[in-house]
Amino acid sequence: MNSPTTIILYGIPNCDTVKKARAWLQDQGLACQFHDFKKQGVPAERLAGWMAAVGWEKLLNRQGTTWRRLDAAVQARAQDAESAAALMREHPSVIKRPVVEWSGTPTGRVTVGFKADAWRELAAGA
Repeated sequence: MNSPTTIILYGIPNCDTVKKARAWLQDQGLACQFHDFKKQGVPAERLAGWMAAVGWEKLLNRQGTTWRRLDAAVQARAQDAESAAALMREHPSVIKRPVVEWSGTPTGRVTVGFKADAWRELAAGA
């Protein structure tokens, strides 16, 4: 392993995809910090960066249970980056998970969701 790498995984501990992602990182020998949306909230300054990196449309999970449970009027509020960010801060569970900041890796990227093949490439430099 090269110099210390900071991988921060944001999500909800009970989420199956977050569990798989954390297990995968551990299996690869990669340490990560975990940020729990339920306990620690959504860091507003990070949310803006994620939206810049991947787009608000990708970050907003319209397929999940939380989204489907929201009233149609609440869903309709997500019209642009600003309104989507407000909705994600209000309902962190509508953020597609996990969000991972690969700081310290050669790519220094932000990813959303878990795909082992794509992560393998990102982690190669870690």
